[in-house]
Amino acid sequence: MLTVKHLAPGDMAGARRWDAFVLRCPSATFFHRAGWQSLLRDVFRHDSHYLYAENDGQIEGVLPLGHVKSRLFGNALVSLPFGVYGGVAATNDAAAAALEQQAQAIARRLGVDHLELRNLQRRHEDWPMQDLYVTFRKILSADDEANMQAIPRKQRAMVRKGIKNGLQSHVDPTVDRFFALYADNVHRHGTPPMSKRYFQALQRTFGEDCEVLTVTTAEGKPLSSVLSFYFRDEVLPYYAGDDEAARDLAANDFKYWELMRRAAARGIRVFDYGRSKQGTGSFSFKKNWGFEPQPLYYEYQLYKRDAIPQNNPSNAKYQFVIRTWRRMPRAVVNFIGPHIVRNLG
Repeated sequence: MLTVKHLAPGDMAGARRWDAFVLRCPSATFFHRAGWQSLLRDVFRHDSHYLYAENDGQIEGVLPLGHVKSRLFGNALVSLPFGVYGGVAATNDAAAAALEQQAQAIARRLGVDHLELRNLQRRHEDWPMQDLYVTFRKILSADDEANMQAIPRKQRAMVRKGIKNGLQSHVDPTVDRFFALYADNVHRHGTPPMSKRYFQALQRTFGEDCEVLTVTTAEGKPLSSVLSFYFRDEVLPYYAGDDEAARDLAANDFKYWELMRRAAARGIRVFDYGRSKQGTGSFSFKKNWGFEPQPLYYEYQLYKRDAIPQNNPSNAKYQFVIRTWRRMPRAVVNFIGPHIVRNLG
């Protein structure tokens, strides 16, 4: 008697059941956690449809969906907006199929342009697929020296340069230093920032599973910072920022080494470097650390469009906007940016 049900916003008991399933389901990720539902609704003001398949009182699968509707970027049902992973997490094929069928029914009822499932594995050979993104994941050793030696020689030299420069790492209780570095970094790259309120909400929602690590000079000047998610035995550095002085001091390299070292010390065994677009500087940086790219399978059902959307900075039509954005005052982009980025998903 398999049935598909909806997790109502604010249903704390239901959210605990949902998260208990996510923690034990092998195909689930941090982005399947129930806390993202309140973030979608309260921070970004998007409707959500959190579906779960239940059989004899037991959850057998979940599918978190966010409805992102924008005049600029289209109308989509996505699993999951603002997450690099998503799609169905289920313990059997019947639950997965029932959830996807319900998602398609909701997509048609809402009249969206497309349904997007950000899968780690290919599920439908006959669905259009975005092959732009890859992820980078690697096993960590419990031994610091083994992890250091696993880094290719040139990149290892950069880590040692940061150590020689006397850089220090600190776990920050707030997002204040992180946000200053993050906002400066995205401005230099010509992309709109998330709001500081969003990062504060991440800390409130996920508690100790959302951590900020900041690298400073020996004198205490912030140089580089990263906000990471912890899930089971994995760490995922997700948002980052750095000062322009960070490059010469190797602060960015030192930051990721310190994250690896600290994660290994607390028993974390998988370092998930996260998503990158193929052919970008980020892609090359992660390969230089000895990580091998693994394809991501973003699958689509297209309803009111003929091709997969390309709402990313690599799209040539956004280059003029990016150049203009870089020239705008920081205070202006920090105010306007969150209103734009909420529509990107």
